[in-house]
Formats: sequence, structure tokens, C-alpha cells
Amino acid sequence: MTPSRRRRRRLTILATVTTLALTGTTVPAFADPPAEAPEQVRNGDFSDGVSPWFSFGTGPLAVTDGQLCTTVAGGLANPWDAGIGQDAVPLVAGAEYTLGFDVSATPGTALRAVLQLGAAPYTAYATVDATATGTRTRVEQTFTVTEGNDAAQLIFQIGGAAQAQTVCLDDVSLRGGDPPEPYVPDTGPRVRVNQVGYLPGGPKNATVVTEATDPLAWQLRSTTGAVLADGVSTPRGVDEASGQNVHSVDFSTYRTAGTGLTLVADGETSHPFDISDSVYAQLRSDAVQFFYAQRSGIAIDGDLIGEEYARRAGHLDVAPNRGDTDVPCQPGVCDYRLDVRGGWYDAGDHGKYVVNGGLATYQLLNTFERTKTAPTADGGAALGDSTLRVPERDNGVPDILDEARWELEFLLRMQVPAGKPLAGMAHHKIHDRNWTGLPLDPADDPELRELHPPSTAATLNLAAVAAQCARLFAPYDRAFATRCGTAAKTAYAAAKANPARLASPTDGNGGGAYDDTVVTDEFYWAAAELYLTTGEKAYLTDLTASPHHTGDVFDVRGFSWQGVAALGRLDLATVPSGLPAADRDRIRASVTAAADTYLTEIADQAYGLPMPGDPGSYFWGGNGNIINNAVVMATAFDLSGDVRYRDGAVQTMDYLLGRNALNISYVTGWGEHHAKNQHSRIFGNQLNPQMPNPPAGSLAGGANAALQDPFVASLLPGCKPQFCFVDDIASYSTNEVAINWNSALTWIASFLADQGGAPAPTPSTCRAEYVDYGTWSGGSGFTAQVTIRNTGSTPVNGWTTRFAFTGDQKLREAWLARAEQKGATVTAKNESYNARIAPGGTVTFGFNALTGGGANPAPGLITLNGSPCS
Repeated sequence: MTPSRRRRRRLTILATVTTLALTGTTVPAFADPPAEAPEQVRNGDFSDGVSPWFSFGTGPLAVTDGQLCTTVAGGLANPWDAGIGQDAVPLVAGAEYTLGFDVSATPGTALRAVLQLGAAPYTAYATVDATATGTRTRVEQTFTVTEGNDAAQLIFQIGGAAQAQTVCLDDVSLRGGDPPEPYVPDTGPRVRVNQVGYLPGGPKNATVVTEATDPLAWQLRSTTGAVLADGVSTPRGVDEASGQNVHSVDFSTYRTAGTGLTLVADGETSHPFDISDSVYAQLRSDAVQFFYAQRSGIAIDGDLIGEEYARRAGHLDVAPNRGDTDVPCQPGVCDYRLDVRGGWYDAGDHGKYVVNGGLATYQLLNTFERTKTAPTADGGAALGDSTLRVPERDNGVPDILDEARWELEFLLRMQVPAGKPLAGMAHHKIHDRNWTGLPLDPADDPELRELHPPSTAATLNLAAVAAQCARLFAPYDRAFATRCGTAAKTAYAAAKANPARLASPTDGNGGGAYDDTVVTDEFYWAAAELYLTTGEKAYLTDLTASPHHTGDVFDVRGFSWQGVAALGRLDLATVPSGLPAADRDRIRASVTAAADTYLTEIADQAYGLPMPGDPGSYFWGGNGNIINNAVVMATAFDLSGDVRYRDGAVQTMDYLLGRNALNISYVTGWGEHHAKNQHSRIFGNQLNPQMPNPPAGSLAGGANAALQDPFVASLLPGCKPQFCFVDDIASYSTNEVAINWNSALTWIASFLADQGGAPAPTPSTCRAEYVDYGTWSGGSGFTAQVTIRNTGSTPVNGWTTRFAFTGDQKLREAWLARAEQKGATVTAKNESYNARIAPGGTVTFGFNALTGGGANPAPGLITLNGSPCS
């Protein structure tokens, strides 16, 4: 039902406004725009709830009896100290508009509706003054704007009254301007490729959009036009996900490096791309820098990530901020205040959420932990100290752990203090009481910040990542690792005592709800991490009793914050532990079985992604889930060495970097045509040219067939799944940024960078045996021995062996080798008398090490001269 029809039915009162302030000038009213003039306000009747409206300086927004209502305190100094608004309102210079709205206020107040520039200097294009009383009143005014803006802001200024007010709006309408042109995305050439490039030894696939039903000739060309390879395409028919008739092209047999290459088919030439060993080398660093740019509570150094990204610290109680060093709970939730500074802003808003922060932190920690057991990871050298763009460089700690610690410190601060009700649990989230508009520098956020109730899911997220922290930080900062371990155990016990405290799905004003009705998966994940860190039987008992331990945890649509059982399964498969061999082998087989399923899906999809083509597989943040399926395939490769799984992970990136129906790279700064206007208050260049676009390496959420924001709902009705995306800051359901999507990108980018040119694996020529002879001195130390057998056909003349401890183990002395430890990694080199290992021969060395307790399994990977031993 349109606002105009509702207006006739309700017989509301029309208040005639005879003058309008127009950019500082008083002008007479104009004639109404024509009847066919388009509506520029989204959800003006609030039938879709609060979205996309925001407020500042008010109480929570709520829809009551079909009206949008809020409260505002009395005594505010200025009208603009409190308001209700909407961003991305298009205005056309010289066009006529009618602004109309129903309004009431109790006990009554003056208000002003302003169409303005949404950032400093907040130029007013038009203003309408009105008086609201306890009687619902209709206000309408027609005017002409003299200055256009594709993304103006409509603000109802409701501050400045002496008394507290309850203000309600309804049927907000702005009719006029040009009707929107039918939206037709610019999809570029019909030959769709990975616009960044391909690894020489990896898969190389493309998709051709065509009406042809017979195979098509294709050519791979150099920058000079020379034909480097050719062949014929494979017709695929109509692709379910895009509705396009398509062909596939496979040019994997071409393995020569080159830059600026193109693929030509059906009279079309693709975007250029490279074939190179280093295609993904920079993406590892770019993906991580997103987290630094999202940091709360610290000034961002432009020298590290670009001067355009330099900004003041946000939410440190420096006016106009009102958080995060002394934050109250929502009314009725608690009687204390917490210092919850730091952490990462979750997505496009300024909220911080424990459940999403937990997944993102896990993936950064796991990116590093993978390097202890993955044969291609070079012991984590590329993630070490001074390798990434973080301010903690040169502190002796791997940079990716430094970045993860920024969020870990925040997560620890969210734990309910001892002596308080629900002590040990974690508050679900902290964010603004009301939604704020776009764009908004964190340091300029004026909203009251509030702690939301503790939840079981948040508490288990804290337990899981704090347990990871305890084992990974032990070699670098024992005190911090101990603090993490204590918090993890406390949180797990608190969750077991409160197993069904669920976040409310309606607690979503000012931030996302992040509700979750099933937490058995969080219990499984937390128990797994605690067992891997401590080795304690109680956690093993809990995880093996979980239905997720033997159930299918790998959904074809991937994992995310609401389903985390896969995280426990992946770590039990890869992190060394005391699990019985049969159980460990079963767990690893489940990973490779899931990877096989994803490979089948890749083969079925014309655009080669490990996700089905139905609308239900294209959802909010689906790009993160797509990458997480690639993570499972990459892990299967690490476990098995089967290159099919590596190729599946590599090919998944083709979709994200341009081989899709829209011919767009979803990663900012990567590819000829890439997303750059992601929904973000920090990176608001589309609305305010003085602000930056997101930094290179920022991942957009991706196509969402549910069209869950008003912008795309009106722009893309009936879209085929892969076309349900638009690179516009107003589309938060398709084009937002989020830490858990970039954490997935970080993991896979690191894996891909480790693959170099994706060569064929070489057979192992050594076998390693690690024997722990037990503890001594009351368990404070242990003795172990490593034996290396040369299983190759040629002698080894000079050897270096490397392995990594899982936790706090510290090498004390070694014999029959010269050994040293850096971080968790032990490197042992031959003595002069045992440098040669003949074919079939062995060499042995032993050592004593100290430990503070906890799990002490055999290493998961031992290398000889850089090559893994079986």
C-alpha cells in the first residue's frame, strides 16, 4: 500500500508550509511534481521495520502501530543534536520534489526536515520547518533544488526542546526528480576470467557467455597479440545461477609465465591477466591490512597502509564519543560498567560482536597455526615478525599474531567480572544504542555505547579462541598465554552452567542481532580447542560425546559464525594431539570427503565455484562461505598432498576475482573491474569524496538472492542469483565488508601465496620418528628423540631438520645436533661427524625441553632440508 493511499484512509490533518529554506534562501512553494514522479525515500511507511533509517542522540528506534517512534531527552543545546535520518537519497539539480511526512510528538516540539550533504560541511539543499503536537499531523511541501547529489541525506532534526519528547513519523515521502533508468550492470567482455591471474602449474579456466550451442574456438594471446595457445570450448547450456547460456574454456596445459595476457573467444576479448608464481603474494598482506584499518581504540597510521586511511582513534571517550572505556549495560542487564576498548569494528557499522569476532580471530590464529604442519608453508616465514603492515612490527612476535591479539584483548574484556551474576560468561556484543548514518568516522560517533546481555554462544567463542591463544602465544608472551588459558577455562565452565542463554533476534537496533538458536556446535568447537591446548581428559570426553564429533559438519553452503562445528573438526584434523590414531584418521577422512563434495560442485558449476547454483546458495555474506569451502579443500591438500584439492581451492578464487556473471572482482584493488563502494561508515568515498574507498584486499559480501536491503530490493527485483549484487554503498546486504569474510580471505590468500607456481608435489625421501621419553622434575620438563631415515636413492650430505612445538615447550639442550628454538620452531643441524646420511641410513638426535604443562604431542611435521618427511 502506497503512502498516498494510506494518507486518504487515515484522514490526517494537512499542515501547509508556505515557505522553504533552500540553501540559505526563502522561496515560494512550487507546483506538485507530476503524478508519475518517482519515490526517492526507501521504506517510508516502515512496513519493513526500521531499516534503512538511523538515528543519533535519541533512544532506540522502534516501529509502533506502523509508525517509527523514538524518544529524545530535553535540554539538548541544538536541534541537530538529535535526529532520525536516511542516507543515499538522490537529488537532481533543478528538479521539483514534494517532501511529505506524518508527525506527532508528546508533549510537543518544533522539528526540521533537512535534505543535506551527508558529511562536512553538511550543505543544506532544502529544509522544512514544522511543529509536532500530540495530534498526528501531515506536513507537505513542494520545492525545487538547485544543486544535485546522487547520495544526499534526509534528516529530521528533533533536538533542542526543553522537555523530553516522544516523536513518531510515518508515511515519509520524497517524490520527484528523474525516474531511475533501468539498471543494467556493466558486465564488460563476455569472456570471464580471473582478472588477477593464474598459477603456472594450477588450473586455468574461463567462462564464455554466448548464444552459441556448438563449441567455439578460443585463443590465448600475449600483449602483442601473438597466439600462445588455442582450442575449443565446452558448451554448458543455461547456467542456473546466472540464467546465461555459457561455455567453459580450460587452458590449464599452458604453464608459461606472462603478463597482460587475454583470452579471445566468440569475437570477445577478456580482461587482461597474468600467469605467475607470485599472483597471490601481495594478497596475503592486503587481506590482513583490512583488520588494521578496522581497529577500534587506536589512531591508524597512514605510513603503514596509506595516508588516505590515517584517522583518529575511535571510541576512546574523546568527545563526541561516549565509549568504549567505561561502557554501561543496556537497562536491566547489569549493574557494572566495563572497559571494552580495542578490537575490530565488525563490518560497515561501529559495532563489535563476540561471535563474529570469535570466528575472525580463529581464522587469523589458524592461518598461523597451519604453518606448523603444512608442508608448503615454509614454517610460517611469510607471516613472521616485520612481514605485515601492523604497528607492532619488530617486537619478536609473528605479525599475524599481533593483529589477532588486538581482537583477543577486546574479547577478554567482554567477560563478566568475578563476583557478578553470570561471572565468566561473555557479553554478546557492544554497539551504539541507535543506528548512525553513512559515512561516519569512528571518532565522530556521538551515540551512547551499550553492553548487551551475555550469551552462551559468545561465551563459547571466547573459550575457543582464548584456548587457541594460550597455545599459540606461549612461546612469545607466557603471561598473556596464561591469561588466555584461564579465561578459556572460566568461560567454558560458565557456558556449561548456563547452556541456553541465547541472544535475542529482536535485539538489533544500532547493531546486528547475531542471534543463534543452536549452540551445540559452539560447545564442540570450544571443547576441541581446550583439549588441543591442555590435553585434559574432561575436554576430550565432552568433544567425543558431542553429536558433531561423528556427524557431518561440512555443509555444501560452507560454514560461518552461526555454524562453527567445522572449526573444531578442522583443528582436530590438523593440530597435533593425543587423539587415538583411528579417531584422528576418521576425522581427516571426513575433511577429504567434504573436499570431494566441493570438487564435484565445482565441476557442476559453469562458473567453477564450490557452491550450488540455486537461489538459496546466494545469501548475505556468501562470498565468505565460498572461501570457507576453499579452506576445507586447501586443508585436505595439506593433509593428503593430493593436488586435486589444491586445484579446487585455487579455482575457487577465479569466481571471486572476476570469473562470474557480473565480471567483477569482489576484492577491492584486485582485478581490472573490482568492487570499491562497499557499505562502510569508515570507507565512505561514494558519499564523501574526502573519505577513502576500502583498502586493497577488502572483500565484499557478494550476491544475495534474498535482496535484504531496500536499495537492491527496488533495483534488482527478480534477479538471477549471481546478478543479485550491486557495488553501491547503500546495499548492505550484498556489498558490506565484514571481519569474518576478510578472515576467510586472509586464510586462503596465505595458503595460495604458499603454493608459488603450484608445482607437482615431489615424493618424500625421508621418514621421521619422534619419541617422547616422558617428563622429569615433577613434569616441568621432558626428554625426546628424533630419528631421520633417508628413504631416497642418494646420500644426504649435510642436514637441517625443523619442527614446531604446539604450545609452551622450550628447548633446553640437545645432543648429536646443534639445535636452537625461535618461537615454537626448533631447528637442528648436523654435527661434523654425522653430516652424511646414506640411502637407507638414519641419523638420531635428542633434546631436553621445559614445559609448564598442557598438551605435549609429537610434532605434526618434521622436515629434512626443507622437504617434509613422511
